[in-house]
Amino acid sequence: MGYWGYFVVGRDERPLAERDALAGARGMTLRTSAPGGWQVWEYPSGDGGIGNMNDLARETGAPALFGYVMDSACVVVEAAAPESGAWTTCLARSAMAGYLGAPAADGTDGADGVEGAEGVVQNGLTLEDYFLEPRDAADRAVEWAAEAGHAVSVAELVEVLTADPGPSPLPAPLERGHLLAENLFFRLLDRLGVVPL
Repeated sequence: MGYWGYFVVGRDERPLAERDALAGARGMTLRTSAPGGWQVWEYPSGDGGIGNMNDLARETGAPALFGYVMDSACVVVEAAAPESGAWTTCLARSAMAGYLGAPAADGTDGADGVEGAEGVVQNGLTLEDYFLEPRDAADRAVEWAAEAGHAVSVAELVEVLTADPGPSPLPAPLERGHLLAENLFFRLLDRLGVVPL
């Protein structure tokens, strides 16, 4: 069983965990901090309800985002900035399609008993009905990063947004070789210029 939980990222002089926007996520722990006041907090949870990134961006006056890791297989990314607004995408799209019951990117069914055109989820919804497509998400991420004071590459963002998870960097024999969507999330943070790898 993989990891289920949130990584919350924002820039603030105060600890993000003290902000009202994250009141529903008491017990968060600081994972890392980076130059410029950037913070990454972790909240292990299989339950929803951590808070709204629009509220956090408004409260801190800076861009904010979270990654909700689902069984270390895929990640929901919700981002917001005071000026450029909110957007949502996902990492490890084929795995996410499986969780939603859509055919995977290779055209195979993501869930048993689901039939239909590529990208179609039960009830006629597609993966793109839930999440921005990689190129659109990259364009929004460039705006988000610019508002954070960083110039970033659309091409490098598209690469991360279309990638499959990589193996765990952990040395433990049980972890070595396992594919972790968390790695994609931290690569996204690096490409946004927020938390370097």
